[in-house]
Amino acid sequence: LYGRGSTDDKGPALSWLWVIQAHRKLGVDLPVNVKLMFEGMEESGSEGMFEAIQILSKEGKFLSDVDFFCISDNYWLGASKPCLTYGLRGLAYFSCSVQCCEQDLHSGVLGGTVHEAMTDLVQLMASLIDSSGKILVPGIMDDVAEVTPEEDALYETIDFNCESYKKENKVASVSNKLMYENEKDLLMARWRYPTLSLHGIEGAFSGTGAKTVIPAKAIGKFSLRLVPDQDPKRIEKCVSDHLNKVFASLGSPNKMNVTLLHGAKAWLSDPNHPNFAAAARATEKVYGLLPDYTREGGSIPITTAFEEATQMNVCLLPVGACDDMAHSQNEKYNKKNLVNGVKVLGLYLHELGELKGPRPSDCRCVELTPEELMEPGAFMRGFKCKCFM
Repeated sequence: LYGRGSTDDKGPALSWLWVIQAHRKLGVDLPVNVKLMFEGMEESGSEGMFEAIQILSKEGKFLSDVDFFCISDNYWLGASKPCLTYGLRGLAYFSCSVQCCEQDLHSGVLGGTVHEAMTDLVQLMASLIDSSGKILVPGIMDDVAEVTPEEDALYETIDFNCESYKKENKVASVSNKLMYENEKDLLMARWRYPTLSLHGIEGAFSGTGAKTVIPAKAIGKFSLRLVPDQDPKRIEKCVSDHLNKVFASLGSPNKMNVTLLHGAKAWLSDPNHPNFAAAARATEKVYGLLPDYTREGGSIPITTAFEEATQMNVCLLPVGACDDMAHSQNEKYNKKNLVNGVKVLGLYLHELGELKGPRPSDCRCVELTPEELMEPGAFMRGFKCKCFM
């Protein structure tokens, strides 16, 4: 099924409605109460959504009695094996503008007489990252946690192949080379380390042909994907300090400004949580195998917002494949993924309905201490508190 948003995120979002529709047509009661929230402004900053979640999480409000959250807004690691996602990178999206005059100028008439904004901006953008992918901004890596043996072990069983990855992302026919040829190193670079990407330049000539213009103002757009323990506000200071220092070294009389447009913290959940266990059992019943447990390089800011506001667990249950080409040309959603996705989501609700014990949203216990968490069966209590499942 081809179309803009078919896999990101119209197909998966509609799948939840088809689950409800199927129960109604079959005359089968839903095993749990279901509340739906559709967010249509993620690509433009989700303005108002985070404030709404805080309000709706207060006592007696729409989200106050929710026990489990599930979001279907990402993709499998490969094209054939399902997965559950327990971590997402955060985001810090910047603009950097340089202005040299009030309006565009003719390069033939005035070239060589003014300090051009584009020349400054290109040097600023080039100072952020090198061709090997190394971030050149001081301080960015300071808060990145070391890889633990437990985390390292999670990568050993993941079904992933670098050669297939090249083909799926249309790299094989062009450069045929990735930053890393080792599967584990590549996945860690994609999931658990920060990255910096240059996106484009606003105000510059970008059409076909040859236009001899000196842009009056050029605005570079770039972003960093953040990992746990990195704070967008601290990243903003690191980037601003760096660009101001580089700009000062250019000796340019032009005006430069750096702005953080969007910021969101990374999200990391507990894949041993009963919410994930229910999703895993549902996946196994449909596909005949247990899903991989993955992290993701992208950002879904609403995930962290739900957990922080409600203190309830969020599980990412993707139904689309890695080669769906979200945000790109010929975006698709496989019919097989659609049908099986509805089955998995429906069974997931039934697995949640089988959970016994106190409702998580009713619990206001103090969290377990590190010593109590070490006791046998502690995680079977489910929610890092003193309630038993």
